[in-house]
Amino acid sequence: MENNRKMTKTYLNDLIYKVNGAAIEVHKTLGPGLLESVYHRCLKKELSLIGISYQSEVFIPVDYKGFTLETELRCDLFIENILPVELKAVEKIHPVHEAQLITYMKLLNVPKGLLLNFNCTNLFKEGQRTFVNDLYRRLSD
Repeated sequence: MENNRKMTKTYLNDLIYKVNGAAIEVHKTLGPGLLESVYHRCLKKELSLIGISYQSEVFIPVDYKGFTLETELRCDLFIENILPVELKAVEKIHPVHEAQLITYMKLLNVPKGLLLNFNCTNLFKEGQRTFVNDLYRRLSD
């Protein structure tokens, strides 16, 4: 999936800043302890309120031996066609959650991804993780 804008590190970092701000607003309003689906719906509303475009529950195709296969693999949010966001409401982020997002980044061919766990006291300090791959290192500033 391609983004029409010239992707730069600055653009991507600013976008992540805005998405984190939206997530913090949702967390500040609701607090921890709800289902992931509630945070998902509220974050979509918050993103809309601040004018950030997104796709929800995006099916991610898998290229396998030259064949593109449609799978049930879905990204919670795909922001501005360049930033996959995986949402959780779990006691602890496990390596499988991180691997899931890293795989989405690879399959979507994007340089950064965001993992948000709303089941924490402070979303910014405990619940947000940004992942970077080699594509990011090749972007201009």
